Formats: sequence, C-alpha cells, structure tokens
Amino acid sequence: MKNKNLFDEKIQLILLGVLRTFLGFIFIWAFFDKTFGLGFATPKGSAWINGVSPTAGYLSNLIGTFSNFFSQFSGLFAIDLIFMAGLFVIGLCLTLGIFNRLGNASGVLFMTLMYLSVFPIKNNPFVDEHFVYAILFVVFYFADTTKCFGIKKLIKTFDKK
Repeated sequence: MKNKNLFDEKIQLILLGVLRTFLGFIFIWAFFDKTFGLGFATPKGSAWINGVSPTAGYLSNLIGTFSNFFSQFSGLFAIDLIFMAGLFVIGLCLTLGIFNRLGNASGVLFMTLMYLSVFPIKNNPFVDEHFVYAILFVVFYFADTTKCFGIKKLIKTFDKK
C-alpha cells in the first residue's frame, strides 16, 4: 500500500496561503494604525497624518549592539516614508497574494533590519519574532502560495467562466 501523507501538496499550499495572508494582515494593519492612529499600537493623536514620525519612538529608544547606527535615522522623513511604504507593500503583497517575490524579498530585508536593530535580543539569545517572520518570508518566497490561494487564483477562477 502506498504511503499517503496526511496533507497533500495542495492542502499544504492552501494552509501556507492562509498563514501568508494573516502575516500580510499584520503588516497592512500596522500601516493603517501608524498612518491614522487607530488607537491600538498607535494612539489617536500620534498618527503619521498628524505629523508624528512612525519611526522616531522605536529608533530613538534602541538599546543594543547596533543602536547607535539605527538611532541616527530616527524621525527622518525619508526613513519614515521607506518604513511606511515597506509596511504597505509587504502587507498588500502578502494579503492579496500578488507580487510574491517582491513582497517576500522585501519582508526578509525588513525583518533582518528590525532584528539587527534590537540585537542582542533580551528575552531569547537567538530567536525573536523578527527572525521567525523572516523565515516565513523565505518559505513563502519558495513555496509560491499565490498559485492556489490569493487574488491570482480568484482571477483565474473567474476567467474560466
């Protein structure tokens, strides 16, 4: 009798697609919260549209090996723009399942910089959420989940009708 896996490849890709979508929503939510001050991580008066830098609070309070390097970028408009564009593009790509390589490669770069900005990590000497997210971006890059879960799949479904 042939040994059959509990999950076939299509189910694995769908589950990875769901995980990709949720990770993308984390990024797109952070973008909207920082832009409009939705009152979750960003208080209503501290929104980017109110002139408050979305990077200043984080970058100016770093403690670690590379804190001096990263803190010099605190509050710079160009850095704020790059940071917010990164949140939006990564979030949009992952949530909708579009531009797989762009979104995931950007995500790896984004998470690597975030990881280095807090290195060494306080509560675990090796791994934190930035490292885990970076690994997920690599998995999503190579396991193209957009083929079976995402807007590409939805468009192909309507094209067949």
